Amino acid sequence: MTDQAVTVKALSPTPRSTVRRGKDRAQTDRAALHAVLDAGLICHLAFVADGAPVVIPTGYGRDGDTLYVHGSTGAAHLRALAAGAPVCVNVTLLDGVVYSRAVFHLSVNYRSATIHGQTKALNDRDEKLAALRVITDHLAPGTWDYARDPSRQELAKTAVLALDLTEAAVKIRTGPPIEDPEDLVPELNGTRWAGVLPVHRSWGSPVACPELPSDVDVPEHITGRPV
Repeated sequence: MTDQAVTVKALSPTPRSTVRRGKDRAQTDRAALHAVLDAGLICHLAFVADGAPVVIPTGYGRDGDTLYVHGSTGAAHLRALAAGAPVCVNVTLLDGVVYSRAVFHLSVNYRSATIHGQTKALNDRDEKLAALRVITDHLAPGTWDYARDPSRQELAKTAVLALDLTEAAVKIRTGPPIEDPEDLVPELNGTRWAGVLPVHRSWGSPVACPELPSDVDVPEHITGRPV
């Protein structure tokens, strides 16, 4: 995940990527888009295949203003996207449940990024390897330099797609519940508890592969991984 040589572009340059509902939560700084993508691990690819909507969850990686995804060359959804099917990609991070005095105002604190566009299939070997490194370093930092490199056969079986991040929207909600004035009156609902229950992400203890020799230590890029 790097930002070197990034050309500054508008975050929401088209009607379909312009936030209309909840405009006060829309972000105009492209850095907000990068921050959401860098904090997430799984994205959802939405597109139409054979006349029906499809949503696929997958890992990803970002380099500047390009998002990379990968999978098997035999996967129908990757073939459809490689052929030029329009795609919508979303990454959403849940930061807390917002409890209100009224059920109507129950909400969540979140960070969400949505990108529209068409993917480009990477066929050049060096480009594919560079993109796979970006994806690997995002999902499992340090693994690319630690594990075995992809073989020629493995690389041939792997499809890698690139998506430009120009057409994107970001929405973020933070803070306490938004209440109706009458619900704040103590004699009515003002004494009902309201507030935020934060959501925190943390890593558990590494579980070794059953076939790993018992004297092999867990490498530092795993034990020292930040949340």
